Amino acid sequence: MTAVTEYVLLLDDKLNISGTMEKSRVHTAATPLHLAFSCYIFNAQNELLLTRRAIGKVAWPGVWTNSACGHPQPGEALPDAVIRRCYYELGLAIETPTLIDESFQYYATDASGIVENEYCPVFFTRTASRPQPNEDEVMDFSWIPVEQVLAGVNAVPAAYSPWMVEQLRRPLIQAALKQKIS
Repeated sequence: MTAVTEYVLLLDDKLNISGTMEKSRVHTAATPLHLAFSCYIFNAQNELLLTRRAIGKVAWPGVWTNSACGHPQPGEALPDAVIRRCYYELGLAIETPTLIDESFQYYATDASGIVENEYCPVFFTRTASRPQPNEDEVMDFSWIPVEQVLAGVNAVPAAYSPWMVEQLRRPLIQAALKQKIS
């Protein structure tokens, strides 16, 4: 079986696609701005699925984060990329993702010097399934009430991915989460 080469979509300073780069080459100490997405998955009890990144991940290995993240492929719509990635990382069939925050962008450097530099729209979705994690992507997972997730992020932000911490502090995302709580 031949491995599929994944790409990321490079962006200019106006967030227009300016090219592509192999995913395996993009995350370095000088990562260019590129398109990504973050997804938060909820179950029927409105619990949030948190995942712990596999130890073999290039950036932020072993860190707890939102349900799934990824990069759309050339010609792939973001919602389709979210569906594909949730299945790949977690073995989950999900409902059609809802775009919650289309303007999230961040830049962060992990302890090894690897940089994330992403324009990263944020989606919410639901599933009725139990995760079956891909061990190359996810080493652990937990369904947690939203209030506990927010309390944990506020108390110990270093235990979570920097993008998740920043996302959960954004007014648009906080408002959407409050709807899940009430």
